[in-house]
Amino acid sequence: MNYRKIGNLTVSSIGLGCMGMSQSYGAPADKKEMRELIAAAVDMGITHFDTAEVYGTPDDPHDNEKLVGAALAPYRDKVVLATKFGIHFDMSLLKEGKSPIVPNARPETIRRSVDASLQRLRTDYIDLYYQHRVDPHIPAEEVAGVMGELMQAGKIRHWGISEATEEDIRRAHAVCPLTAVQNRYSMMARAYESLFPVLEERNIGFVAFSPFANGVLTGAYDKSSTFEAGDMRANMPQFTAAAMEENQSMLTLLRDLAEKKDATSGQIALAWMLCKKPYIVSIPGTRKRARLIENAGAADIALTSEEVAAIDARLESIPMSAVFGVMRK
Repeated sequence: MNYRKIGNLTVSSIGLGCMGMSQSYGAPADKKEMRELIAAAVDMGITHFDTAEVYGTPDDPHDNEKLVGAALAPYRDKVVLATKFGIHFDMSLLKEGKSPIVPNARPETIRRSVDASLQRLRTDYIDLYYQHRVDPHIPAEEVAGVMGELMQAGKIRHWGISEATEEDIRRAHAVCPLTAVQNRYSMMARAYESLFPVLEERNIGFVAFSPFANGVLTGAYDKSSTFEAGDMRANMPQFTAAAMEENQSMLTLLRDLAEKKDATSGQIALAWMLCKKPYIVSIPGTRKRARLIENAGAADIALTSEEVAAIDARLESIPMSAVFGVMRK
């Protein structure tokens, strides 16, 4: 494993996104197995672990923070623990054709959230605390002011925003400097590359979530793939039979590059983004030790700037389907 800075925080180039251990990919995983997986990640040199207060189950909406907190308790001083505040889910909105994500960044809500997360995570400080989604009703400056208060109180050490725009970043950073922006980013979701100049200007790191487009870019799925009940991929546009046909050129590109580098398709998808900018890190999720080892290995794959540019050019020209979470013009 190798390490790099996001803002003034040093993390492993490849982290571990823990959401899928508790939700969205079928039934929650066995907790003992997941604690062992997280311990294995630490042993591999992974130091960056990502969760959120809303990652959970209907029976326990905060399940993931509890799991991650228990698993990392023996290693607390060796890891960077990231969690998020600022949303809740209202599934009734789906019936109206609206997103079930409801942002809430009122200062009193943030203060309650951080105290609850600290308790569930079994820690007295959070290394990196994200606003999970921008709240259009609360000014960025007001949220940033609360983050400054939490830093002064020693409850958090760094903060960031997830799914942020350039305006969000500039306004928030002017009040309390941001360490990281965590946005959806992959070969199938590149819109946020437009943020790179402002991140460089302000020394802010970029944390890429969903780097495999929910698994498509690993090459592990095809048009006949099916998913168990409760697995959100069953309803994602990139996994339809037609979409998998449409994505064949991209998957072939990945396989060809992987063969040349003695790597896997997923490793190339990760190495591509790590080699684009020195302040990009990624937090792929997994429940499997073999995949964890594979993902960690991507940190050691070197692509030249010419190879990255050639990949970018191909991505501009080859067909690809719609992908979950990305608005198409």
